[in-house]
Amino acid sequence: MLLATLRRQYLERRLVPTRLAEVVDKRIEEAGDDAVWISRVPARGLREAAAVLEQRAKREGIESLPLYGIPFAVKDNIDVAGMPTTAACPAFAYVPSLSATAVERLIAAGALLVGKTNLDQFATGLVGTRSPYGVPRNPFGADLIPGGSSSGSAVAVATGRVSFALGTDTAGSGRIPAGFNNIVGLKPTRGLVSAAGVVPACRSLDCVSIFALSVADAAAVLAVTAGLDAADPFSRPAPADFVPTVPPPPVRFAFGVPRPVDLRFFGNSEGARLFAKAVGRLEELGGTAVEIDYRPFAAAGELLYGGPWLAERTAALGDFLTRFPDATHPVTREIIAGGARFSAVDAFSAVYRLEELRAATRPVWQAIDFLLVPTVATIYRVSEIAKDPIALNNNLGYYATFVNLLDLAAIAVPCGFDASGLPAGVTMVAPAWHDMRIAAVAAGFQAAVELPLGATGAAKPLVASD
Repeated sequence: MLLATLRRQYLERRLVPTRLAEVVDKRIEEAGDDAVWISRVPARGLREAAAVLEQRAKREGIESLPLYGIPFAVKDNIDVAGMPTTAACPAFAYVPSLSATAVERLIAAGALLVGKTNLDQFATGLVGTRSPYGVPRNPFGADLIPGGSSSGSAVAVATGRVSFALGTDTAGSGRIPAGFNNIVGLKPTRGLVSAAGVVPACRSLDCVSIFALSVADAAAVLAVTAGLDAADPFSRPAPADFVPTVPPPPVRFAFGVPRPVDLRFFGNSEGARLFAKAVGRLEELGGTAVEIDYRPFAAAGELLYGGPWLAERTAALGDFLTRFPDATHPVTREIIAGGARFSAVDAFSAVYRLEELRAATRPVWQAIDFLLVPTVATIYRVSEIAKDPIALNNNLGYYATFVNLLDLAAIAVPCGFDASGLPAGVTMVAPAWHDMRIAAVAAGFQAAVELPLGATGAAKPLVASD
């Protein structure tokens, strides 16, 4: 269900939101209990909301509503007025009276909310298995992890039940599930999209992310959600020349790739081949590959879970853990409680180390337009994660955890399938506020690889009459 297809059908009066609401509800019911949803707008409520939209369009015009009738989902650590926010912890649940700013902006643009999705509890994890609501079923293999923490949002998009979904990204949670589900994951510049109404993980690093079937769709959602918000102290104004629309792809560009010695795939024999193929495709599109020293980036990423930024999670949730010690997933509790071991001296030392690494990476951006890395090195089975939940989780973050710490923008796009039919992806990373520049390259790359959309099995968008 690509945005452009649905919008064209709406404008041509071949589709109305009430009909789409019926299709969406049917698809969700047919999928059964696949642990994607924590709460949903009931079928009747979805039709009523769609009917209200139709009346609104009569008054305001479909043209004035850029996301008119587009179905979407929201990760359940993001507030939606009148619906419980659980962060995948029932004891934590509350019902907000106001929606998160990003959700408010989407609804104002005419988007149709379908429900709230499952996640690694308190957005702590890259695996998608740390939830009392179950493990969202990876559409490419029920025994495989769906990726986290935004697991449910990614699966909802990949299976065609919604056109886009909001996730969050602190360490890669808006990109790694995209890689595992053959979809696009856009991690905006920090502060570009308001995090007001989001349950914090690491508040200074958290970003609201966007999952979609195409780069164009993700960019269209960003255009609606982006903007300064006084309700979020970490919101910041974009430069005067920043425009949240995708420009034409550049004819020539330079992109960085880690040196062969820095590439890791943790036993995934197909990983190197698929990444090399993606590099070759970008070169065909006009890119010049430049080998870079990835070590400073990897070292910055290690600070996130191996350093005092863990204490930021403890600051956000430590009081809850103290009052309800048995209410959390054991791995989540171990990770968050571990932040208490760091001192203020540790925190300042880590800040100084991060600035050293930032300085070490700065010259790289003088030689390249963006950095290309695998979205994730490998994938694990649910059973493997159960046996070694922390070490394997850390492996998944090797190409992801540095991005927010170094204040970078990123977009994950599908790049192919391995010999066993599992999807792989690459991520384009660039300095803050270069979101649309990398989106332009990503859009050209996605068009060139000509892969099916998510797990829908379609090389073209699913439409409501399918």
